[in-house]
Amino acid sequence: MFFYGTLKRGQPNYARFCQGALRVERASVRGRLYRLPQGYPALVAPRSDVRLLGSADPLRDALEQRRLNEAQVRLPGGSSVCGELFFFDDAGSLLPVLDAFEGFDPTGPSLYLRALIPALAESGTLLAWTYLMTETPPGNSLPEGRWTE
Repeated sequence: MFFYGTLKRGQPNYARFCQGALRVERASVRGRLYRLPQGYPALVAPRSDVRLLGSADPLRDALEQRRLNEAQVRLPGGSSVCGELFFFDDAGSLLPVLDAFEGFDPTGPSLYLRALIPALAESGTLLAWTYLMTETPPGNSLPEGRWTE
């Protein structure tokens, strides 16, 4: 999972959802980061970077992520957003919990989409799940691509 806001280490939702990570690496993805009026961040990534959208079957999503990561992944250039890449041992059971927290419903309208996109981490480029907004949100762009609340 690639987290860019309140789920990163030291942020308010880290302890609740992410303490069980096997490891965490600094990482970046292509896109733009926004500060929403509600006080949390939103990521908009290029549509061409989305390899898969989250479905109502998180176990299948986790298996598909593993299969797609077996191929070589390249990260094109462009503006980047800084965050952290979290590695979990059972993403299939964690995805529904995070989907509920992020308000992602694969069967209906949602604030965010769960999307599989390339992330450049210390260990290389991998496909990681993250939560994206589908269009440019209201709020201030963070040109440095970093959430520091």
